[in-house]
Amino acid sequence: MIMMLGVVLLLPFYRVYKGPTIFDRLLGAAAIGTKTITLVLLFGLIYDRLDMFVDISLGYATLNFLGVIAMAKYLKATKGF
Repeated sequence: MIMMLGVVLLLPFYRVYKGPTIFDRLLGAAAIGTKTITLVLLFGLIYDRLDMFVDISLGYATLNFLGVIAMAKYLKATKGF
């Protein structure tokens, strides 16, 4: 299961690397963050410490959301989209 999620995590990297527009790359980065949160929660299930890993994933989700919003605002201000 984790190996399959790891392979699926590689798919958005293509969009980040080859995205035709900057917003496609931004969406790819957000997808990578979402899949990473799922991977962290799966590790919590494996180690039987889901309570600790839920806290870690909530912190990561907050940082991921704020980072994507900040990048979108910055790119909108500099590129004139």
